[in-house]
Amino acid sequence: MLKSPTVLAGALSAALALTLTAQAADPNPRDWDAVLEEAKGQTVYFNAWGGSENINSYIDWAGEALKERFGVEVVHVKLDDTANAVAKVLAEKAAGKGEGGSVDLIWINGENFASMKRQELLMAPDWTTGLPNWAYVDHENKPTILTDFTIPTDGLESPWGGAKMVFFHDTTRTPADSVPHSSAELLEWTLSNPGRFSYPQPPDFVGSSFLKQVLIETIDDRSKLSQQVTEASFKADSAPLFDYLDKLHPTLWRSGKAYPQNYPDMKQKLADGELDIIFAFNPSEASAGIAAGELPDTVRSFTYTDGTLGNTHFVAIPYNAAAKAGALVLANFLISPQAQARKQDPSVWGDPTVLSMDKLSAEDRGAFEALDLGIATLKPDELGPALDEPHPDWMEHIEGEWLRRYGAAN
Repeated sequence: MLKSPTVLAGALSAALALTLTAQAADPNPRDWDAVLEEAKGQTVYFNAWGGSENINSYIDWAGEALKERFGVEVVHVKLDDTANAVAKVLAEKAAGKGEGGSVDLIWINGENFASMKRQELLMAPDWTTGLPNWAYVDHENKPTILTDFTIPTDGLESPWGGAKMVFFHDTTRTPADSVPHSSAELLEWTLSNPGRFSYPQPPDFVGSSFLKQVLIETIDDRSKLSQQVTEASFKADSAPLFDYLDKLHPTLWRSGKAYPQNYPDMKQKLADGELDIIFAFNPSEASAGIAAGELPDTVRSFTYTDGTLGNTHFVAIPYNAAAKAGALVLANFLISPQAQARKQDPSVWGDPTVLSMDKLSAEDRGAFEALDLGIATLKPDELGPALDEPHPDWMEHIEGEWLRRYGAAN
């Protein structure tokens, strides 16, 4: 039965009122005193990867600081896969749980962010730019702070740290003047040094990052990487990548019949002399390995002349988080000069900052300048250009095709 215009108008008004009420319930970071007051006594369930002891220790430190300064408890929910937290929020939405959710803050980027944004699982946009410490963020010069794997962040996630692909070599076996400075030069190097290079099998994060690097350098039209895959042209678009890999694999460690398990395995093989060139997604990894006695002090870093893959990782607040104010306080603290300087210290984590040194006070800038980044860590101006991550859809297709072609080698 059709409803009268009066009834329809009433229903629409009620729906609008409910929407406005829900929006009004979200704390406003531009009224920071109110946020701090609401956050007192809250417990923030921070869902973050828990596979690294130094990162876990850093999160513990941040939690202690929040409790002491703001009366906010932080519980680190240790994940082995961020997708599990995304699935939890999605299940709560399907069950109609629009508030009191179990995830308050999530460490995220890439395809997981794209999924949460697409399915409207995140708190209302533009809260990030309202955080007091946003004033220090270098969003003008770091484009990956505003786009996450080509997806606009729209203020739905707050930057936490940077990442940049960097290669390592032991100068006693591989002189600095002989290292490659592009994927094409790497292939030439492996032809002359068979068995001395390899990469982890995708979907290992580091292994997949290597595929992205080669894809960016070999694809005929890089602009395609900012969009979803076009099924009709995927085979032709990805052909240069797989032509490259077909030539590379016979020159790899164990002739490409097996692969290192992950970055720690590559690091061990460099230390043992099985590999001569390895790579990581953190410029401080080599220095950290030297400091920990895992690598010889003759290891040094290098990058490619025209750039290597770079991205930013973030924290985000689900739309139904139970402790949104507390999550805002934690997100803001994580981009404070104090927290960012501690995170960039290789003895703590070694994760590159998202802050602009030009925006900091002399005292805060001095804290960064005083850091000993390590003997093998390149300075920021030596890291070279950062190449944007492809749209997340590309890696789903690339990894599937990689497994079809080479996966049996595992």
